[in-house]
Amino acid sequence: MYTIGEFAAIGRISVRMLRHYDAIGLLPPAHVDEHNGYRFYSDVQLASLLLIVELRQLGIGLDAIAAVLASTDPRPALTATLRQRRAELVAGIAQDRDRLDRLERRLNILEGTETMSTLVEYRPLEALTVYAVSDTAPGMGPELVGPIVGPLIGSLDQALEAAGRPILAPSTFWYEARDDERLAVNISYPAETPPRPGEGYDVVELPAVPLAATLMHHGDMSGIGDSWMALMESLVADGYRVVGPTREVYVRATGHVPGPDWLTELQAPVERAS
Repeated sequence: MYTIGEFAAIGRISVRMLRHYDAIGLLPPAHVDEHNGYRFYSDVQLASLLLIVELRQLGIGLDAIAAVLASTDPRPALTATLRQRRAELVAGIAQDRDRLDRLERRLNILEGTETMSTLVEYRPLEALTVYAVSDTAPGMGPELVGPIVGPLIGSLDQALEAAGRPILAPSTFWYEARDDERLAVNISYPAETPPRPGEGYDVVELPAVPLAATLMHHGDMSGIGDSWMALMESLVADGYRVVGPTREVYVRATGHVPGPDWLTELQAPVERAS
């Protein structure tokens, strides 16, 4: 048997942490002296201790660790937990790479080694009839909107193909803020004339816009946030305010994987600020 101090030293953790694992039922001692309350741990508990320490170092939560230890077949449970954590880390790395790309672009622009197109044009937008699908994201931002977009595009493509409708270009996305801070994400393709209703998609009339601030974004989506920021900063500086849902029109887009040759027009309905 090991004292709590000896057991903590083997796992290279604090006695306080072992007491916490005991309190939450994750790793209770094998024996507690009824007279003085001293905790003792057995040899067979070493494997659980070392597994807990390893999984915590990998960033795995205590609830997931508890589920592995409580499993009747720990090996598959451990494998599933490690695979889940790997997926989380891969997603985190991708987000960090995107942030790094945006940071580098911003620094390059500030230092004069790269230019960003900030030519904002003000013009009316014609009414447009589209085939569309929509869903709700928990909020604005690529990390919240991105997971919604892919499935929406797939569902719209499938619905139009099943209905025998053509998939025309350019596609238009538009976004509508809701009172509960969520964001309506709408994906569409131009409808043929006359439009034909079908299952799995809606025929939507995008109204004409008397005046919109527009900006062309060149390249993939990693820098589109900077382009939107440039558009908003410019229209505010020019004395305008946004008065309706913003749109992204994919003027040049090959396939569904954004690439460096993509051209996207950002559109924001505006009016003169009072």
